[in-house]
Amino acid sequence: MSKSPFIEYVRTILRTKRYSIKTEKAYLHWIRRFIYFNGKRHPKDIGELEVEQFLSHLAIALKVSPTTQNQALCAIIFMYRHVLNMDLTNMSFKFAKTPVRVPEVLSHNDAIAVIDKLRGVHHTIGTLMYGAGFRISEVLKLRVKDFDFERNTIFIFHSKGQKDRVTMFPELTKTEITKQIQKVECIHQKDIDEEYGLSSLPPALIRKYGKAATNLSWQYIFPSTTRCVPLTMAMYAGITFTKLGFERP
Repeated sequence: MSKSPFIEYVRTILRTKRYSIKTEKAYLHWIRRFIYFNGKRHPKDIGELEVEQFLSHLAIALKVSPTTQNQALCAIIFMYRHVLNMDLTNMSFKFAKTPVRVPEVLSHNDAIAVIDKLRGVHHTIGTLMYGAGFRISEVLKLRVKDFDFERNTIFIFHSKGQKDRVTMFPELTKTEITKQIQKVECIHQKDIDEEYGLSSLPPALIRKYGKAATNLSWQYIFPSTTRCVPLTMAMYAGITFTKLGFERP
């Protein structure tokens, strides 16, 4: 399927401004929906009226939640402001209704009961989330190097809002994390032996640190069950991957 030059340009602007991949996918989704809703007309040829109609359609016809409607609005405002250099003003549309709900928070005993039902790596992930206050996306992005056993800290890199932070390393998880690192080391060594083992790193870091992407410290603590081969990233960085390391062309 051919890619839209306009959508690809929006993607470029999003990445230039260092938006997260999750936000990028969401924004591109809503921009596509907005364009299709308006008969595939180019956004520069339509304006506030069409935006109002689209947002009202989401609230009235599709009955989306307020957060979903707000996300669509943010995506469209981004497109007009940063891509088309246009500002939307004086819009009037139907807001999605916010339901009134009583918040439900698990007690300590409830949380422990849920975690105790988990097994294996899922138990480790659940314990980290509860014990260190992680989001699920943060846990899955942790690498071996982020765990400091000496200082009892865990480093979170580029979390929500592109912010870094340091949090405590729960004592109860140290044994599980140690075993998990050993498993990662075995998986990584097998990948290296089969001429893989290249972790995902920004191209600039690959150019700067050379073989860093093959080091155990840069491997994800909770690796995927399927092998990832980031060849495009390595080619972009001007590096070719050979057995046991990099080699500059």
